[in-house]
Amino acid sequence: MIYGYIRVSSDKQTVENQRYEINRFCIEKNMVVNGWIEETISGTKAYNKRELGKLLNRIKKDDLIICAELSRLGRNLFMIMEILNLCMMKEAKVWTIKDNYRLGDDIQSKVLAFAFGLSAEIERNLISQRTKEALARKKSEGVILGRPKGRKNSPDKYKLSRKERLIQDLLTIGTSQRQIAKICKVDRNTLARFIKNMTSNK
Repeated sequence: MIYGYIRVSSDKQTVENQRYEINRFCIEKNMVVNGWIEETISGTKAYNKRELGKLLNRIKKDDLIICAELSRLGRNLFMIMEILNLCMMKEAKVWTIKDNYRLGDDIQSKVLAFAFGLSAEIERNLISQRTKEALARKKSEGVILGRPKGRKNSPDKYKLSRKERLIQDLLTIGTSQRQIAKICKVDRNTLARFIKNMTSNK
């Protein structure tokens, strides 16, 4: 399936220019758009609260999303990277016209995949460093560290600490638990237990 995605920020803007660009591009490439997704909403709005989120929920392997430019997906770099990462996990493609971006089975996508992995590693290191600094500060303040006696350790909670929002967003757009476990680098059973606890605590 080929989807044309169009987003404008206000009613004063028109979708026709974007539609024209996508149609012209498809004619040049001998392609046909099977479905259009149009919405008038700010790019700063979370993608899972937009029509884009519904589209990401239903795309399958080898599906293609075409938009005029990457900024149509979102106004935040990290949001755009997360959207592209989800498409990669589903083995779907994203093409843009103005900035000539191609997410697919090519070297550009492999470089992007490396960037995702690197950013995730940096994030883990930063979290680890902040945790160590916070523990050191608490210790210097005389706070007794460690869990209360008699309380069972919860390794699941440690492994997925600070990732509740990410996991919830991925679940919302229909990402499988297998894919989420891969993104978070944990065992599927560990993730399943964490989701069960997360749900029961709501």
